[in-house]
Amino acid sequence: MRLHALVADLETARLAVEGGATIVQWRLKDVPRVDVVERGRATRSLCARHGVPFIVNDDVEAALMLGADGVHLGRADAGAEQARDHGLMLGLSATTLAEARDADGRADYIGAGPVWATPSKADAAPPIGLGGLRELCAAVSTPVVAIGGIDPDNAADCIRAGAAGVAVIRSARAAAALVRALDAAL
Repeated sequence: MRLHALVADLETARLAVEGGATIVQWRLKDVPRVDVVERGRATRSLCARHGVPFIVNDDVEAALMLGADGVHLGRADAGAEQARDHGLMLGLSATTLAEARDADGRADYIGAGPVWATPSKADAAPPIGLGGLRELCAAVSTPVVAIGGIDPDNAADCIRAGAAGVAVIRSARAAAALVRALDAAL
């Protein structure tokens, strides 16, 4: 759970896995489900060969079609019950304390953020900062994974604020540096 690499291509997934990512999240935005599944097969296979859990972003049906280990659902995404019914690992997003409390106990982990501003998500909520992350972590018993603007220079700060791990998009290819930073925080 320490390092979630959110990827949209096989090469980034390979670099992330080789660098020590503990979860790979397949994240293709605004792409038809058939393409998510077709393009995700090789990444699913890579993760299976390396024993790294494979999570699909936003789409329970695609996760089931790919034989994924889990699904991560955003605040507006449906399917939490279906994911649970099928035994999928479930991640839920939270930006506010109320959302985190609502997800507590219903998810295997809570994706909290954005911690810092990020260009990876155009419709992202305002950053919660380390103080907001600390508050969310203290308010729930479910492990929290920090996301948003995280890189090797600030990843350890998220762990020190109480997060169980971090999720990265732009820094997914820098997994080895992230792992070193996370190890230093422990």
